[in-house]
Amino acid sequence: MAAQSADARNRAARKRKLAWRTFVYLVLILYAAINVYPIIWMALNSFKTNAEFSRNPFGLPKTFHLDNYRIAWETARLEVYFFNSLFVAVAAVILTVLFGALAAFVFARFPFKWGNGVYWYFVLGMLIPIHATLVPMFIQERELGLLNTYAGIILPYIAFNLPVTVFILTSFMKSFSKDIEESAVMDGCGVFRVFWKIILPMSGPALATVVILNFINNWNEFSFALVLINEESLKTLPLGLANFSGQFTTNYGAQMAGLTLAILPVIIIYLFLEKYVVKGMTAGAVKG
Repeated sequence: MAAQSADARNRAARKRKLAWRTFVYLVLILYAAINVYPIIWMALNSFKTNAEFSRNPFGLPKTFHLDNYRIAWETARLEVYFFNSLFVAVAAVILTVLFGALAAFVFARFPFKWGNGVYWYFVLGMLIPIHATLVPMFIQERELGLLNTYAGIILPYIAFNLPVTVFILTSFMKSFSKDIEESAVMDGCGVFRVFWKIILPMSGPALATVVILNFINNWNEFSFALVLINEESLKTLPLGLANFSGQFTTNYGAQMAGLTLAILPVIIIYLFLEKYVVKGMTAGAVKG
């Protein structure tokens, strides 16, 4: 009798677990669909004419109007703006990750007197609203002669992405056992060799996370580029996409094509690195 009662309880527990798992999966599928649908909608509308878009913005295109991509390429000057965005975003990501990893290595592995204060000084940078710094940033760069230069836009990108980079990498590096470093030091490794050969490779998941976050922020950034860059040859892709909007008319099909082209690098990078994102965001919190 007791065995039958235990079996019944086990079956009931398994049913509850299955029902809960089914509910969670349904919620996640719904959430994914809500996030993916705008991208699909944008890609489909990039093949429509302006008239077809106005008549049926949520339907499938009757014919694939590929000329929208040619118009988008020419109107947004993608051959210039796309390269500028790519150069600025990649350069800022490389420098941000390099400086952030070095700072995180010191905070995580070398405790010192003012270490906590300096660390939280970095972290508090995440609370500074970017738009509140546009005017002082413009004045400062004008005085330094950095307006209309690549450096003038890369440096603010580095500064505003460093806080989250240091925060994520420090949390992740704190989870490493000190035995690894001690063994490396006993084998004759110096501090920088420990960093380059051991700590940095082990931080791969966290590095992938900050690369994705920083690249997306840099690639989509509009305000700094608008204020600090006036020369056409240096403008970035978000500024080029603004060329689609006119005073009296807007070519929606071409605009959707331009947005589709603009989002492709972000999707490609995310697909290559997405398996590291969750691990990189949670490993430090779980272990440290």
